Amino acid sequence: MQLGYVIIYVPNVLAAVEFYEAAFGLRRRFVHESGYGEMDTGATALGFAAEALAERHGITIRPNIADDNSPAGAEIALVTTDLDTAYARAIAAGAQEVMEPTRKPWGQHVAYVRDLNGFLVELCTKVEMAG
Repeated sequence: MQLGYVIIYVPNVLAAVEFYEAAFGLRRRFVHESGYGEMDTGATALGFAAEALAERHGITIRPNIADDNSPAGAEIALVTTDLDTAYARAIAAGAQEVMEPTRKPWGQHVAYVRDLNGFLVELCTKVEMAG
């Protein structure tokens, strides 16, 4: 098995794609009128599917809600070499601040924001494990 896609269900696919372009500098692969779009993130694509598309496929989801105090029990992590700049860019583009950049005991620098739909996004440096 190989992870091919991470898909976040959203009310508006184009708005999500445009937000991720502005906030995180990701490049769109495509947006399709059926209610699906993808971002180029490396080996694994980040996809956005319309909440209505899940319903058409017979899947019931709990929507992400931007003003809910608790994000869904999932996150995506975007790895960067310049966390402070990435964090500032995300906040300037409208991402909701969750945790400012901080250093973890294992040496990684990590920050958290929520996207325009309330989904949790970790911004981080690469984990460098010694030994």
